[in-house]
Amino acid sequence: MNIFHAFLLGILQGLTEFIPVSSTAHLLIAQHFLGLPADDAAFAFSVLVQLGTLLALVIFFWKDLVSIFIDTLTNLRGLRNYNSLPENAKMGWYIILATVPALLAGVLLKKYVEQLFGMPLTEAAIRLFAAAILLTMGEYFGKRTRKLNSMKWMDALFVGMMQVIAVFPGASRSGTTISGGMFRGFDRNSAARFAFLMSVPVMLAAGAYEALDLRKMANLGSFLPLLAVGFVTAAVVGWFAIKWLLNYLNKNSLYIFAAYCAIIGVLCVVFQIMG
Repeated sequence: MNIFHAFLLGILQGLTEFIPVSSTAHLLIAQHFLGLPADDAAFAFSVLVQLGTLLALVIFFWKDLVSIFIDTLTNLRGLRNYNSLPENAKMGWYIILATVPALLAGVLLKKYVEQLFGMPLTEAAIRLFAAAILLTMGEYFGKRTRKLNSMKWMDALFVGMMQVIAVFPGASRSGTTISGGMFRGFDRNSAARFAFLMSVPVMLAAGAYEALDLRKMANLGSFLPLLAVGFVTAAVVGWFAIKWLLNYLNKNSLYIFAAYCAIIGVLCVVFQIMG
């Protein structure tokens, strides 16, 4: 991997982390066609570059995140009187509840997931098809009548379980969680906002966990500049991707993303067969 590769992968990460077309699948595809080895360094880069998009997410939603954090902490004693909690405090607990399934899955399945990165096109195709199906079902069956202030703990747990799918390579975190919110009747924008907010602790935990393994890398000195390029690029592009998607979902459906995932998935299968 060189600087150009890191820059290109950073752009892909920033564009596709929040737009529901699977950032991991696109990184896997790019890795294949750029001739990059499917090794531990590639896996580490794909996880750690997500911290760039996490920074974009925190900057974009910083007012919401600060309010949620402060209200959740200041109302810990009032947890027994759940119904009387402020909305931001409830949202804090919903985010925690939605985070637990993905964190458990990430820890328990880490070794298995890393092995899947050795088959980039196959895994990308499978997960892209899964994303296409979920987005189509969420759009078709979702009532889209609810706002975030109507969320209950069962809604948060359901969306959190959907996020477990995103632990596997190629699965779209935003796609699965936005679809999960729409299955529970939330409108597109509300589903997307909760999907983005709940992704903060999971992305942070995944990046921190993988950062611990950096010490084991033999070529750490040459890897860090590449990671820095990917990080900054993903952060800048990611901020604009969030802004664009939230505006887009106010008036438009998810079908275009489902169709895109299906088409790219078919192309992955074709190229895999062609060798």
